[in-house]
Amino acid sequence: MAKIATVLDSMFEDVEYTEPAKAFEEAGHEVTVIGSEKGKSLQGKQKEEVLTADKGIDEVSPEDYDALFIPGGFSPDLLRGDDRFVQFAKSFADSGKPIFAICHGPQLLITAEVLNGRKVTGYKSIHVDLKNAGATVEDKEVVVCGGNLVTSRQPEDIPAFIKESLNTLGK
Repeated sequence: MAKIATVLDSMFEDVEYTEPAKAFEEAGHEVTVIGSEKGKSLQGKQKEEVLTADKGIDEVSPEDYDALFIPGGFSPDLLRGDDRFVQFAKSFADSGKPIFAICHGPQLLITAEVLNGRKVTGYKSIHVDLKNAGATVEDKEVVVCGGNLVTSRQPEDIPAFIKESLNTLGK
């Protein structure tokens, strides 16, 4: 089964991590939480979840993983300020490996400059940013582009996001 790199910082949208991660694990996939450093405590925006980073960004390589998962909330905005996470995400896009980004998750992909010519969605407040990055924005619960990029808008879209992410992993 797939090894999924999950990049996180504090202020992630709790359910946008917990529900997909649970579904991925129940399907037999391995989910690794990658933070700025191993063992760092990461608190969700709603204060419902507190996670511990399994790995630090300096100890992982995109080659070690089959897919990238970027939950939303304020976390992606924090991650995009760190070149290590930007390069990590860019490597997944450049290699054509699956990327799953929900809500504000695509902000990391904007900074990695990998959305030009892609079809995506995201939280309403980042639609202009996505367009400015060269993406075609579709206001739908889930958008799959090129068979390897799955994006969704918000927590209500999680079931569709999970379904299409699992379909992509099954290919």
